[in-house]
Amino acid sequence: MNNFYQKEVEEVIGIRFNEPSLLITALTHSSYANQHRDEDYNERLEFLGDSILQLCITEYLFLNYKDKTEGELTKIRSLIVCENSLYEIGKELNLGYFLRMSKGEELTGGRERVSLIADAVEALIAAIYLDKGLEFTKDYILGRFEKIIKRAINNDIILDYKTKLQELLQRNGEISIVYELIKHEGPPHRRKFFTQLIIDNKEFSQGEGYSKKESEQNAAKSALKILEDINE
Repeated sequence: MNNFYQKEVEEVIGIRFNEPSLLITALTHSSYANQHRDEDYNERLEFLGDSILQLCITEYLFLNYKDKTEGELTKIRSLIVCENSLYEIGKELNLGYFLRMSKGEELTGGRERVSLIADAVEALIAAIYLDKGLEFTKDYILGRFEKIIKRAINNDIILDYKTKLQELLQRNGEISIVYELIKHEGPPHRRKFFTQLIIDNKEFSQGEGYSKKESEQNAAKSALKILEDINE
């Protein structure tokens, strides 16, 4: 990571690192490290960052929402600390652009992949913690996640439409829910997937996205909207 690139990253995330190698590692995917000998990559930082994020959000909810039960706090936390919210933060920081990855990973859509960007956010959190300490990291997390926290508290957020749909449909018994990939199109680096949702052997809705997971979530989202309209 040259000095110009490092400064560009630091400007976007709003932090100047004392130990730049931590930032470099946080933004290095394993595919890049596999092609460059002696390069560290971000998986171990992801592991640490996940725990730090859980701790900071858990403490914040515990101290600030004394009227909430353990079950309510757990549900709220699950909406905040999840892949989709991490992806949202990663997109705001443009981490997909800054990630170091192999050309092959890039050509297959790695810079837009939800899991890679979410993992990079966790790794970045760990790098900040190791460079700046817990209190600084806590303030940074709460600042970045402020909008997501408010939406979760107000129950104005659904990040996992598949789970929401399953809970709704299977409330009174088992119902068959199948997500079927029907086609994909576009070049390898920008491939779009189309998924059909089948409920009790009947075609119900469709969704599309730049990953199979995203297309399934959008199919479930469409189904929830259809069910909402039916029940109005």
